[in-house]
Amino acid sequence: MDPTPQATLHRWNDIPVDQLSDTIGRRLITGNDMMLAHVYLKKGAIVPRHFHVNEQITYILEGALRFQIGEGEGEEIIVRAGEVLHIPSNVPHAAEALEDTLDVDIFSPPRQDWLDGSDAYLRQK
Repeated sequence: MDPTPQATLHRWNDIPVDQLSDTIGRRLITGNDMMLAHVYLKKGAIVPRHFHVNEQITYILEGALRFQIGEGEGEEIIVRAGEVLHIPSNVPHAAEALEDTLDVDIFSPPRQDWLDGSDAYLRQK
């Protein structure tokens, strides 16, 4: 019989920042079926249009992001501190930081491209 899974305590300050570009960095915590990320975006940072099989919840702690959701120009949604945006699986989206922003992203299942570094759309060095 397998031993009982153990709880794991994480401290954000102990996790190194993965600096993806001059304007975007992140820290990741991954479980078996979900991923939690702190994403740091400087004002003007752009997350290019993309989509993924992962369901996404974005909670803005500080700042504001302007999202374009859907095909083409899509729907514009501005998400500010204290607000949460749910993005279903496979829905195209892009974002722009209207201010210096800290967001918490939750993904299920975990983003494999974020874990293995194959997320070239974000790595604009």
